[in-house]
Amino acid sequence: MEIDITLNPDKEYVKEVKERLKANSGYCPCSLVRNADTKCMCREFREMEEGMCHCGLYIKHRIFGRS
Repeated sequence: MEIDITLNPDKEYVKEVKERLKANSGYCPCSLVRNADTKCMCREFREMEEGMCHCGLYIKHRIFGRS
């Protein structure tokens, strides 16, 4: 099993979130806490098997049967 991480397909949304990340020194704009766990890509997203991060920037997919 492989993991594929993609950006949200909404380019305008991605641009806005990336601007907020830059203004927030790389910390998740959705979190009030600034620590290693909330630095983008946040710990919660890194540890999940699949799904979307809190701010909606990244999407993680499991890929089966890929050689």
